[in-house]
Amino acid sequence: MIENRLDEICAIAREVAWGAANVLRSFYRGETDLNIKDKKGDPVTAADMAANRYILDNFAAKFSGEPFGYLSEETYDLEKMEAFPQDWVWIIDPLDGTRDFIEKTGQYAVHIALTYQGRPQIGIVVIPETDKLYYAIKGQGTKVERSDGTTTPITASPRNRIEDLVLVASWSHRNPRLNLMLERIPFSDRKFVGSVGCKVSTILEQDTDVYISLSGKSAPKDWDFAAPELILTEAGGQFTSFEGKTLLYNQGDVNQWGGLMASNGPCHTDLYTLASKLLTEIDAELAAAE
Repeated sequence: MIENRLDEICAIAREVAWGAANVLRSFYRGETDLNIKDKKGDPVTAADMAANRYILDNFAAKFSGEPFGYLSEETYDLEKMEAFPQDWVWIIDPLDGTRDFIEKTGQYAVHIALTYQGRPQIGIVVIPETDKLYYAIKGQGTKVERSDGTTTPITASPRNRIEDLVLVASWSHRNPRLNLMLERIPFSDRKFVGSVGCKVSTILEQDTDVYISLSGKSAPKDWDFAAPELILTEAGGQFTSFEGKTLLYNQGDVNQWGGLMASNGPCHTDLYTLASKLLTEIDAELAAAE
């Protein structure tokens, strides 16, 4: 039974995740041509593809015969949008933050999650340039692991007033509606970080408290959120839609539409309620201005 072997499976997946991080580091520090191409408006590089091959090849070898599906950013067919039929599905982003990787900000990550019937049971986020791997197994809390194997439990901050919270936002991928909404929430400070995995890691490290995603013409995908969600929620945080609904993965359409909020936890309901109210006001103002 897979559910009785999650510790063993997580240990194998962490080993593979570290290996994928090393693959990315070899491109990041080396002179190898990244062979940058456009993939539906987003860049994809030789590093993305090499890390993807490394993860899938190692999983195929280490989990031979296991009833897993594999939903990876680099192999998923966005034209067909078909859900995998297996109950247990790996959701993989071999390089989250490709633009940051190209621009050498250091803010890129590897995401690996194992889901059961659409919900994460194992979540792993590696940030190669900090030598940190964050991982969680459902119901067991979140730990941060170094490449030497040392591990430490980690939790989100206890800050419980909106005016004391620090927002983490993207350098890019923001739209006018989101910008207006963020300006009207009285956060104590704002920090800008690439990669969803890197953003969530700042919440785990208690440097920030809130991350908000609002889709426009496009939306984040399953592989952006599945692993970061679990490492945040197992550390005491929350990650839901603006309506407080739980996120589901491997539903066919991998787009995570609408307003989504990740937070340290205490103000989560007040925050998404406020965000929804502000968004309604902003939409009315924008419609009146047309």
